Amino acid sequence: MLAHTLPLQRRNPRVFLLIAAVLWFMLYKTLEPLSHWLVDALPVARGSHLYDSLQFFLYDTPKVLLLLVGVVMVMGMINSHFTPERTRALLSGRHEGIGNIMAAALGIVTPFCSCSAVPLFIGFVQAGVPLGVTFSFLISAPMVNEIALALLFGLFGWKIAALYMGLGLSIAIVAGFIIGKLKMEHHLEDWVRNMAHTQAMIGADALTLPDRIDAGFASVREIVGKVWLYVLAGIAVGAGIHGYVPADFMAGFMGKEAWWSVPLSVLIGVPLYSNAAGIIPIVEALLAKGAALGTVLAFMMSVIALSLPEMVILRKVLKPRLIATFVGVVALGIMLVGYVFNAVV
Repeated sequence: MLAHTLPLQRRNPRVFLLIAAVLWFMLYKTLEPLSHWLVDALPVARGSHLYDSLQFFLYDTPKVLLLLVGVVMVMGMINSHFTPERTRALLSGRHEGIGNIMAAALGIVTPFCSCSAVPLFIGFVQAGVPLGVTFSFLISAPMVNEIALALLFGLFGWKIAALYMGLGLSIAIVAGFIIGKLKMEHHLEDWVRNMAHTQAMIGADALTLPDRIDAGFASVREIVGKVWLYVLAGIAVGAGIHGYVPADFMAGFMGKEAWWSVPLSVLIGVPLYSNAAGIIPIVEALLAKGAALGTVLAFMMSVIALSLPEMVILRKVLKPRLIATFVGVVALGIMLVGYVFNAVV
């Protein structure tokens, strides 16, 4: 009797996941016709700037939020394997090269953003993780995260998502390797260098599938609860660009022919702050208006990986010369990605 009163996710978690996936897919497929139906019901002329902006907003808002909820749910279940302690333990004692590759790969599947930079950095230093390996993780985690990849896949297809992941990982690996070879440990703040080292341990993992589903729901509540305003703001900006900005303007300002557009996009992106969920709707609108893919992705990467708020946070543990080196190496990598995308796509 008691078994029938338990939630389906506890009684039969696999059936629960299957039903949830089917309902998610059915809802996703109704979004575009529903957005047109809603705007057609308004006193707005079809084909006008306002019509295009409203349709973009009413379509992209549930689409991006559905993609976000789906991927955060799945990755929340996966991330239950990767606590901060486990991540530090996996990277502790790894040498440069293999350590940089492992750190960048872990950055994809670990739920840490730039807001976690200081406590993670301190934890890595205490665990004896080399400086270059630490930077590979700190670059990869916000820039090549599961949300960015899932949204890119959902909006642009697997080729763009895979190319972004490959080049983003390359930036994280190479930048971390270079910083490690520069031997800049003395540019850590003194209180960080003088901390006693601790040994990172991988604890026992006894979570069941229902426990991991609960972890997925917890991730949705925490992450989506934090970023939904960024999502709405990003989609609103994207809707304005989609409806009102002339295509010729964006093609001239951020097109392939303007060689200076890539470094300029990086410079514009650094003072801004957003996350993948908030910036990708803007990317979608810019591309629809004729902006070059490489230029737009360079802008996106700089916003996510080189935001000014993250530099302010990192200043608590890094001296200015190390921060400047970090920004310079990553910015050069991002510009290279922009030029490569513009050349091959």
